[in-house]
Amino acid sequence: MNRRSVGFPRWWPQAGYGTRVISETGLPRGVRAVANGRIISVVNQKGGVGKTTTAVNLAASLAVAERPTLLVDLDPQANATSAFGLPNERPHIYDALIGRHSLKDLTRQTELEFLQVVPSGRDLYGAELELVSAVARERRLERSLGDLRLAFDYILVDCPPSLGLLTLNALAASDAVVIPLQCEYYALEGLASLLETIELVRRELNPDLGIEGVLLTMADPRNRLSGQVETEVRTHLGGQVFSTVIPRNVRISEAPSHGKPVLLYDAHSKGALAYLELAQELLARASGQGGATRTQGESNE
Repeated sequence: MNRRSVGFPRWWPQAGYGTRVISETGLPRGVRAVANGRIISVVNQKGGVGKTTTAVNLAASLAVAERPTLLVDLDPQANATSAFGLPNERPHIYDALIGRHSLKDLTRQTELEFLQVVPSGRDLYGAELELVSAVARERRLERSLGDLRLAFDYILVDCPPSLGLLTLNALAASDAVVIPLQCEYYALEGLASLLETIELVRRELNPDLGIEGVLLTMADPRNRLSGQVETEVRTHLGGQVFSTVIPRNVRISEAPSHGKPVLLYDAHSKGALAYLELAQELLARASGQGGATRTQGESNE
């Protein structure tokens, strides 16, 4: 399979889809690790806004760009795990948080050569209770990630739809956050609370935490409200909003049931191309053309 046969844009580098040969560092043989991988949490306390969809498909798109990427499923629902057809059986992320396993021993290879996943499972629901009395409980994920920064260019964390201890762990460990925001009125209501939480984490735990960008999702150009929400968000947040907008798209919804990210399910779809564009934008920001900031219609294609 090559770049043109699946309809990738001309700027997108060709990548293999076969099973890769793993070296002792966890990377494909011949691939050089960067000194400091970037940790980005995909977070929104409101469910149904495209959070896991974004984590899965952005990770896949970065992997297609031949950027060694790790996706950490920190949501007990384990949807990011099943999106790659992986079982949510133990051991998984829960065992790393409670100190039973090293996180590097929990990574699972995906169909994409440059993408690995740390799976999750229902046992994670009990982690918040078990960690309540633990020392430095909000830094368990940060410690677990440890030297994995040396093995990956990007580490994406799919957070649960809440602002509890698991999400707090993700924010404490992250360099920046991506905030998916559905193009509907009620999605705006929780944004202020989330930004306040990010500012609190910045003051108390992680002063370097930035906002990589707010991502508008499930946009429908036929819906007047969708356009109004986009206008309002861009007016208030300006450059913190990604230029890329993720459309409402049938193929994005269908892909998880096949255990694949949308670009492996239907690379010609509008949804797949939108996430490839998002990855390009994120990489452009990382290369100095932008960067993390600080703040206080259904288609069948």
